[in-house]
Amino acid sequence: MTTTAPSPTTPHPTATPTADAAGRRRRRPSTGRILGWVVLVLVMIATLFPFYWMLRTALSTNAALPGAAADPLPAGLGVEGFRRALGLATPEESLADGGSGAALDFPRYLLNSVVVATLVTVCQIFFSAMAAYAFARLRWPGRDVVYGVFLAGLMVPVIFTLLPNFLLIRDLGLLDTLPGIALPTMIMTPFAVFFLRQFFAGISFEIEEAAKLDGAGRLRTFFTIILPMASPAVATLAILTYMTAWNDYLWPLLVSQSDQSRVLTLALGVFRAQAPQSAPDWAGLMAATLLAALPMLLLFLAFARRIVNSIGFTGIK
Repeated sequence: MTTTAPSPTTPHPTATPTADAAGRRRRRPSTGRILGWVVLVLVMIATLFPFYWMLRTALSTNAALPGAAADPLPAGLGVEGFRRALGLATPEESLADGGSGAALDFPRYLLNSVVVATLVTVCQIFFSAMAAYAFARLRWPGRDVVYGVFLAGLMVPVIFTLLPNFLLIRDLGLLDTLPGIALPTMIMTPFAVFFLRQFFAGISFEIEEAAKLDGAGRLRTFFTIILPMASPAVATLAILTYMTAWNDYLWPLLVSQSDQSRVLTLALGVFRAQAPQSAPDWAGLMAATLLAALPMLLLFLAFARRIVNSIGFTGIK
């Protein structure tokens, strides 16, 4: 039996980097990328830390807070602060836990906030969508001039409109009412019209022409074709409007005068004013603040991706 020696002309295999090694080198993060992630983590910590500290204080007791001011964990873990904020604690229990003993009508304040925010959102989206459609799709004399003047309202500080709006609401007899709180922003706002107009302007005109050939009028085309196509932008604007109306404080403070129309943001001021003279009811105040902010936090977390995507998409129209 004989064996054949390898031909001297046959090249020997040489060691080459494997694809996995090359992939690992390509995926190796750069210094700039690492620095970017470090900065992002620090920003997230700085953003989320106040919410954690608010929860930590709400779960503490007023008696244990002074001796554990720097403790990262709740001092004297308990839910008495939430019970006082919700009005579930008796006056005796509230005084024993460091509260004022006064009752807080939290359900009424919550209902008022829901009514005002819903009224502002529904009406503003409806009227702003029609105005935005008129600016984007209809041809009429002076359209661009009127739109420019309308957009100039974005440069007017809100504080300048408080006194005229207050006088108008007073003359209409709507002081200390929920419609009086909602009316100034219930019709439309320059931002809402601008936001929706940018989206409507990007819709193809052929769609409207096809609807016109089928016998659809302007209103039918708007409500059955254009508005459903703009549902991502409309949903995003509705979320932003609802959050803005929910968090509004200064205007409800001017108009509201009793529990009948007091919204949840004003309830925090009422709760703070009811604090005993010895020391603020920090646990109850932080619990009330957390309860007031929790619906909007959940709403934003549920629709954060849609908001960001819709804003970016609308901006390039």
